[in-house]
Amino acid sequence: MMPLLDPAVLFFAVGLLAGVLRSDLEVPPQVARFLSLYLLMALGLKGGFALSAGGLPADGLAAIGLALVMATLVPLAGWWLLRRVTEPANALAVAAAYGSVSAVTFVTAHQQLEQLGLPPGGHMTAAMVLMESPALLIALMLRSRLATTPAHGSGSRSLLQPVREACTHGTQLLLLGALAIGWISGEHGQQTMKPFTGDLFKGLLAFFLLDMGVQVARQLGAVRQASGWLLAYAVLGPLAHALIALLLAALVGLSTGDAAMLMVLAASASYIVVPAALRQAVPEANPALYLGLALGVTFPLNLLLGIPLYTAMARSWLGG
Repeated sequence: MMPLLDPAVLFFAVGLLAGVLRSDLEVPPQVARFLSLYLLMALGLKGGFALSAGGLPADGLAAIGLALVMATLVPLAGWWLLRRVTEPANALAVAAAYGSVSAVTFVTAHQQLEQLGLPPGGHMTAAMVLMESPALLIALMLRSRLATTPAHGSGSRSLLQPVREACTHGTQLLLLGALAIGWISGEHGQQTMKPFTGDLFKGLLAFFLLDMGVQVARQLGAVRQASGWLLAYAVLGPLAHALIALLLAALVGLSTGDAAMLMVLAASASYIVVPAALRQAVPEANPALYLGLALGVTFPLNLLLGIPLYTAMARSWLGG
């Protein structure tokens, strides 16, 4: 099945259309929260089951290492570029958001790669978790060096608080916990949880992406306020990040599925964990800007065009 004809992706398009038309279609917030928790738990379990079956091979360690390289390189490169076209605080915030990852993009890509017979290893779930917070740490270190930016609060404690919150965020803990449970329970756990992680997954993902489409439409107003340079970064930056990830993956010999997933992670941007922490870490930055770009531009582009493009590039370069 072509990715754009995937029912889950089509439901995202329906939600996007409903939001643009200002329809009253809406998933209740508590239901959306449940769907988010379900997807993260199911994804963590799948990764744990895969790790239990195959262990952590050398290429798995290589994939995690490359994920950490990208989690460091992307925010630093973003800061170097963006500080030339926007205020330092906004440059830091946007670079941090794009240096982190989107769990929903990861979940959608994981589902599509499985359908194509290119399932990424369970270690890629661990890689995603590890990529969540480095960008925020880098943003905090860079901000402390900006002579024109006053410290927020008093002392290092106030600066480290957002890092602690990001590292202990519910999504992080749930993913790590489910990953550990899947790893410990192994094949028996996989058989026991099969209806939960298999049969229900695709339908609930479609329901969640319907809500995400509505949420994306609500960010379009903020996107229109962004400068042309920032809009260009939101479109072209992820493509450049994905290409760098592919080059590194080819260099170390990652599998096609792992390479495609690394590209997805490198090209995604956080619109939940890091933006929430940035409100305290870089309060002078404009939340509508970095959240609008990540959720209103990069997320739909990755979901509709990016995932199939990155998969095709990985297959072309690495086979599969």
